[in-house]
Amino acid sequence: MTIFSVVIVLAVVGALLWLVNRYIPMAPPFKTIINVIVILAVVLWLLSVFGVLGQLEGARVPRLHR
Repeated sequence: MTIFSVVIVLAVVGALLWLVNRYIPMAPPFKTIINVIVILAVVLWLLSVFGVLGQLEGARVPRLHR
């Protein structure tokens, strides 16, 4: 994926998020939840696009023993 495509996707997602926040009436806590979910998804997508998450595939979280 080219950097141009990444910028276009970020612009579209940002515009859609702005439209949702601006024109869809809903309670502020719901807007906050939607914003956090979208931003988290975009950050994870960017990490995947730039290959950071690909390096973490083999990482394991140690289990706690009782």
